[in-house]
Amino acid sequence: MELSDLDYDLPDELIAQRPLDARDAARLLVVDGDTVEHARVRDLPRQLPPALFVVNDTRVLHARLYGHKESGGKVEVLLIERVDGDGARERWEAMGRSSKPIREGAVLDLGAIRATVVEKRAGILVLDLEADAPIGGILDRDGHVPLPPYIRRDDEAADKARYQTIFAKSAGAVAAPTAGLHFSDALVSALEAAGHCFAAVTLHVGPGTFRPVTAERLEDHPMHVERYVVPSSTVAAIDEAKRAGRPVVAVGTTVVRTLEAAAANGALAAGEGATDLFIRPGYDFRVVDALMTNFHLPRSTLLALVMAFAGVEPTRAAYAEAVRARYRFFSYGDAMLVRRRA
Repeated sequence: MELSDLDYDLPDELIAQRPLDARDAARLLVVDGDTVEHARVRDLPRQLPPALFVVNDTRVLHARLYGHKESGGKVEVLLIERVDGDGARERWEAMGRSSKPIREGAVLDLGAIRATVVEKRAGILVLDLEADAPIGGILDRDGHVPLPPYIRRDDEAADKARYQTIFAKSAGAVAAPTAGLHFSDALVSALEAAGHCFAAVTLHVGPGTFRPVTAERLEDHPMHVERYVVPSSTVAAIDEAKRAGRPVVAVGTTVVRTLEAAAANGALAAGEGATDLFIRPGYDFRVVDALMTNFHLPRSTLLALVMAFAGVEPTRAAYAEAVRARYRFFSYGDAMLVRRRA
């Protein structure tokens, strides 16, 4: 594939800027080969035979901080990953923005947190954070929700709940696994009553998920790395589903990437790891039978994954139909359910 194969036309007004009032009220485009059906997320219980839904239980950090340099000038910091420490003194990788370059040795006043830039490399800042209380608690209290760049507004109090799935447990992501945002307690209960089951993995979504593909050939794109955990209980649940002939439904591209990375040696293995797996057309899926996912950015690795799963032309047709039918796109938008192509 070439980069232009990941293009499509999207009117700006279809980019969702806020979530719907009810999580499961979103529209659902059901894709089965060359056919599509219009439904609602709350219709999921009857869209599939009894299945195993695998969700991502990562929890989004309130990772965006605002402040100023000790030398003057406003600064914005996005914490990415903790690399050392635990408590009131921690070391983090981060991204920063200011009117003038942020230099090594700079001291940043981030409210209750004081940050010192100890290293700068390839657009990444390494920060030593100090506070009078545990950093995690300060982030929960004072940090801002790291809404993606296409949501053109400041975060609001409601985003702390709505840009977090009901499955969120393991803190570490700086972007939500957005397909999971559609699930409510009522929907989970309805699915379980219809014979569906749930299992979880963890993949901490990083800012690289928003980085567009720029290489003309997809195989030349340097894929970002993300950490994941696959519990042994989830492996057992998937093995049992396969034996019983029940479809394994990945709730989101992050789940697909996690399961396929953990099965890279041929069999799904429990444990922790990190993956730079780039799933694109031609990939041979080992684990996942169906995919629930939001609509993704043009020229994104996530769109390439959907094309690999559904087929290039069926994906193009589905996206064109979603635009025609005025679906809402991206993180706070609508969803699609893709049954795996033969």
